[in-house]
Amino acid sequence: MSPARALNDAERLDWVRLARTPNIGPVTFFQLIRKFKSAGAALDGLPELTRKSRRGRELVPPDVSDIKHELDRTRKYGAHIIASCEPAYPPLLKALDPPPPVLTALGKPDLAAKPTVAIVGARNASAAGRKLARDMASALGGAGYATVSGLALGIDGEAHAASLGTGTIAVLGGAVDHVYPPQHDRLYAEIAAQGLIVSESPFGYRATAKDFPRRNRIITGLSRGVVVVEAAERSGSLISARMGAEQGRDVMAVPGSPLDPRSAGTNHLIRQGATLVRHADDVLEVLESLSFSGVSAPRELFEGSPEHDLPTDLIERIQQALSPHPMPLDEIARAAGATPAQCAAALMELEIAGEAITLPGGLASRAV
Repeated sequence: MSPARALNDAERLDWVRLARTPNIGPVTFFQLIRKFKSAGAALDGLPELTRKSRRGRELVPPDVSDIKHELDRTRKYGAHIIASCEPAYPPLLKALDPPPPVLTALGKPDLAAKPTVAIVGARNASAAGRKLARDMASALGGAGYATVSGLALGIDGEAHAASLGTGTIAVLGGAVDHVYPPQHDRLYAEIAAQGLIVSESPFGYRATAKDFPRRNRIITGLSRGVVVVEAAERSGSLISARMGAEQGRDVMAVPGSPLDPRSAGTNHLIRQGATLVRHADDVLEVLESLSFSGVSAPRELFEGSPEHDLPTDLIERIQQALSPHPMPLDEIARAAGATPAQCAAALMELEIAGEAITLPGGLASRAV
């Protein structure tokens, strides 16, 4: 990766435009940046990549006017878009493999550079769970940690409200201007004024169910550790815990009664190896014992991709090795008899052609 630097207006427009292009996910986005050296050059190269697509699928970036409109609306709202190559981008999130190419921030972006901890849990939280989340967020804030959560009802809202004065970061599934749930409109306004609201989604976008796993990945990506207070067995908070573990974060869970379904998920996490925590002191003991020098370091699977065209038969073997279930890139490469660099280059072409889906964490699957 090249050293971090602020983009000028033209470069930012190109970066956002490439990131908003259909069929270009985060993995392919950074493949294109590495291949073409800049977002502008990658946009110029899309027609040739489209021409090479065996399906002939046209890869059409948004109109320049649409991106200018997004940037203008974002600025007038009081927010701004940060590219992942810029110094202001949250450092822990930047280390993900890959990070979201762009992030919209409303509020105080320097909060993301503080020590951070995520507190997540059930929307239908118990009174005891709510009090525990408040007490924990308040004490962690007093110890210098900013709280990260998802602005949901229940545990998320309690954690945000209790840490307004010490630093709280809300990650949204929709755009930064989409207050969800609407019951948190006052809390949203308080966080915008005193804390930080971030989103990967373009301004004006309204979240759907598919957006919340991406939101959860950012919650854990922004955090040094993840605390789950209450969670049912099939809870979104468990997705956050899994993502946090995959990112190298320490996952902590508060135990609960085996008779309460809201504790089934947290008890299961503890059985699976999550650290049992009872209060903020336990969390601080875990966090202060961690070394963050290599946390979430990129695997660099996509470095050194071949610059020359790949043989058609090799691309076909890689396509045949894909399955509907996401698999690690090195496993796909082994099955196809290719190097990881060749596999990464082929997957970029296959995703652009609509024949593959590349996913964060070095995974890929067949497009269905």
